Amino acid sequence: MNKQLEKMKQNQECERRRRIAEEKHKEWVQKKREEERRERKRKLSKEMVEKVTSELEKMQLQEKADIKYKEWLKKKNAEEAEKKKKEKEKEKEREAELLEKKTRSEKIFKEWLQNSRNKPQPALYGYGFPHGRSTGLY
Repeated sequence: MNKQLEKMKQNQECERRRRIAEEKHKEWVQKKREEERRERKRKLSKEMVEKVTSELEKMQLQEKADIKYKEWLKKKNAEEAEKKKKEKEKEKEREAELLEKKTRSEKIFKEWLQNSRNKPQPALYGYGFPHGRSTGLY
């Protein structure tokens, strides 16, 4: 009887230990799952933060590039306008020089015309040159 009682106690003790072990195992598995779930959540949030950060950096770089491009384009347009302005000024100067040269030429031509009218004509029909030719006589 004592042996049976002791055997029953041992069986009960074994059963109790088995249940305790199963409960501890279940708790450990649940804890592990919870830990894994938290770890996945943390990784996912970290990835999202990194993704948002990289997108923000890309946007900032794009904005800087756009600003620099606009500044460059503005500078190029200003240079082009300055170049056109200088070309127009040179063209005006060239036209003014041509006009001045033309007026000077006309003035000189008129003076020459006036002077040529006042100059005496060469005497072709005089002294040994009848009809404008040499006669052969001294």
